[in-house]
Amino acid sequence: MTNNLPASLILSETAIADQIQEYKYLHQNPELSHREYKTADYIEQQLAEMPLAPGADRQVHRIGETGVVGVLSRGEGATVAFRADIDGLPITEKSGRDYASQATAQYEGATSGVMHGCGHDTHIAAALGAARLFAASEAWEGQLVFIMQPAEEVATGADALLEAGLWEKVPHPVVLFGQHVFPLPAGHFEVSAGEFLSAADSWDVTVRGVGGHGSQPEVTVDPIVLGAAMITRLQTVVSREVSPLDSAVVSVGVFQGGLKNNIIPDSARFTLNIRTFSPETRERVLTAIERIIRGEAMTAGAPEPIIETQAGFPATINDADATARVQRVLASTFGAEKIFADDTQRRMGSEDFSKLATALGIPYVFWGFGGYDYTRIDDPASLPGNHSPFFAPDPEITLASGTHAAVAVLLDALEHYKAPRQG
Repeated sequence: MTNNLPASLILSETAIADQIQEYKYLHQNPELSHREYKTADYIEQQLAEMPLAPGADRQVHRIGETGVVGVLSRGEGATVAFRADIDGLPITEKSGRDYASQATAQYEGATSGVMHGCGHDTHIAAALGAARLFAASEAWEGQLVFIMQPAEEVATGADALLEAGLWEKVPHPVVLFGQHVFPLPAGHFEVSAGEFLSAADSWDVTVRGVGGHGSQPEVTVDPIVLGAAMITRLQTVVSREVSPLDSAVVSVGVFQGGLKNNIIPDSARFTLNIRTFSPETRERVLTAIERIIRGEAMTAGAPEPIIETQAGFPATINDADATARVQRVLASTFGAEKIFADDTQRRMGSEDFSKLATALGIPYVFWGFGGYDYTRIDDPASLPGNHSPFFAPDPEITLASGTHAAVAVLLDALEHYKAPRQG
C-alpha cells in the first residue's frame, strides 16, 4: 500500500524486478568493514548515472575511502538526509539461497566467509531505489542527502565519515533518517520515540597467569581457570547489580587460551559485549565488570589483567516530534495495522547512525522494517535473526516496502521542514 505517494515516486513492476536483481548482486558480493571498495564503487556509479528529471541536479561525493554521499537538488527548500550502511560480516552464509554469498576474506588472521548477515544489502538497495525515484521525479523540492556509510558493524564508520569531513563537504540537513531490516513481517515497521536501540561497549580482556607443565599446576597460575571464574562471575552483573526494571546485557563472544593439552599457558583472552540504555546503568555495569575482573585476578594471586576498550555504539534515542511524524507517515502510507509504534518498546541492538546527527545537533529517527513474507512461514518464532548465517530476507516485499518507507518519510520531511538551504 502506497496510497499517499505521487505516482512518480512509486516503484514500477520493472523497477521492482531490477531492484531485486541489484539486491542479489549486492548479497553475493559483501565486503567487510572499511574494505567496501567495490561496494562503494558500485554505489558511486549508480548515483552518478541515475536519470534526472528536468530541474534536478546531483552531486556525488566520495568521503574517505569507502563512504559515498549522493546529493539531489530541486529548486528551493529544506535539506533532509537519509543514511544506509554498506558493510558485511565475517560469517559463512548457510541460507541455501541460490544467490548466497560465496565470498571469503582474511579476518583476525584466518580465512572467513563473508555475508550480509545483518541485511545491509537491503539497506543499500532500498536507499538507491529511493534515490532513483526522487532523481527522476518532479514531485518534490528541496535537497536530499543520501549517506552510504561504511563500517557500521565495527562502530567506526560514522566516526570515519565525520573525520573525513562529511559535514564540511556536503549540505547540512535539518533532520536525519535511517532504517534497518528486522525479522518482522515484510511490509511492517517498528518505530518508537526515545530509547530505541541500546548503547554498546566492547572490551578485550587479557588474563595473565604463570605458565607451566600440566602435571605441575601447583607452580602455575592457570589463566584459563581464572578466566572461566571471571566469566562465570560476570553473569551475576545483570541479575544482581541491575534493577529488574532496567535493561542490560553482558555477553562473552570470544574465549581463547592455550595450544596444547599438557601446557598451562601464561595468558588467556576473552572479549565482552555490554549493552545498556541509560548512562547511569552503563556506568554501574562497566564499574562492576572491571571490579570483578580485577578482583578475581587478585584473589588468584595473578598479575594485573589487561583491559582494552574497543570502539562503542551510542544509544539511539529517537526525537519525539520527528518520530511522531514518521509514525503518522508510515501509518498513512502502509496502514496503521502494519506499524508497531509502542514508545515503551526497545531493542538491545546498537547502531552508530546517531553520531552523524549529534555532530550537527539535529533530530533523527531510526526505524525497523520487516524482512520476511510471513504468509510463507509456519513458525515466525523460528525465523533466523540478524547476524545469523541463515539470515536471508525475502526481497520481493522487503525491498519495495523499505524503498517506499524512505520515500514517504523524506517527502513528508521536505514539506514539513521547508526552509532555506543550510550548509
